[in-house]
Amino acid sequence: MDSDHEAEGFQTLGTFVLNTAADEDAADLSILIQSIATSCKYIANCVRKVGLAKPQLAGKAGNTNVQGEAQEKLDVIAHEVFVKFLDQSRRCTVLVSEEKEEIIRCQPSPNGRYVCVFDPLDGSSNIVCAVSIGSIFGIYRAAERGVHRDGDTLQPGRDMVAAGYCMYGSSCNFVLTVGGQVNGFTLDSSLGEFVLTHPNITVPPSGSIYSINEGNSPWWELGMAKYVEHVKRKEAPHSSRYIGSMVADVHRTLLYGGTFSYPADARHAAGKLRLLYECYPMAFVMEAAGGRASDGARRILDIQPEHIHQRAPIHMGSVQDVKEIERFLKEHNK
Repeated sequence: MDSDHEAEGFQTLGTFVLNTAADEDAADLSILIQSIATSCKYIANCVRKVGLAKPQLAGKAGNTNVQGEAQEKLDVIAHEVFVKFLDQSRRCTVLVSEEKEEIIRCQPSPNGRYVCVFDPLDGSSNIVCAVSIGSIFGIYRAAERGVHRDGDTLQPGRDMVAAGYCMYGSSCNFVLTVGGQVNGFTLDSSLGEFVLTHPNITVPPSGSIYSINEGNSPWWELGMAKYVEHVKRKEAPHSSRYIGSMVADVHRTLLYGGTFSYPADARHAAGKLRLLYECYPMAFVMEAAGGRASDGARRILDIQPEHIHQRAPIHMGSVQDVKEIERFLKEHNK
């Protein structure tokens, strides 16, 4: 931080959570979120070093995760870092990670009152080319303090206490929803602290950007194809922006409006993205910012999960635009 930085209103992530989490045990939740933030700082440091430490950080790890995807070395590191810091916080009973097939049980603690689900490194295939990537997390209450219950991981997204993501790009941005608002923090490397830079983020009611992988268009349902054709031919056509990293695409949608979609298609009838630790947290953030998130017919946060690695289609962003997608899907899909 520069010496002439305006100190008035200066607020770190830790202070913010303590002052905001009125409906929770603020101290416990602050410890947990700070543990997540510390994990993200560690990962951000690794991401910056990828080009300089390729043998240790870049490339394939030589195995696959539960999704059948080839793991990058940094996928494994990010997973281990999240698990270590969350376990050491003594505030969680169980964890779910994209990189682990089974539910992870934390060390027994009388202070364990939360369940954390996370994708430790979203968009990891973009690591080497220096495209923005990120981490996604969601936090639930455990049914009983200090008791491991696998069923606590299968709560609908509407029951989350807090959720957010950290994006590793030109800056390191930590976006969090807790207490009914969405706030963005930027890592000040000179302080080693996340500092509040984007208070009370709200999504515009409509936008001019649609974000979808058009390489999958041959397999889309008719409604999705009709919608994309429609926004391209509007009097003021929408622009296409697709990074291929959910965190980066959703972050842009959160700030600029428009839509992010990863629909079901002929090859992925149940959708591609994971419900528990990708769709739920991002939908929770989007709705708290005044946006909308659905699978095309149902509110994402109301879907009852059946297993921890369940997939789902998703459309999220500006309310008016997501409603328009839902209308096209309803009218044209049989």
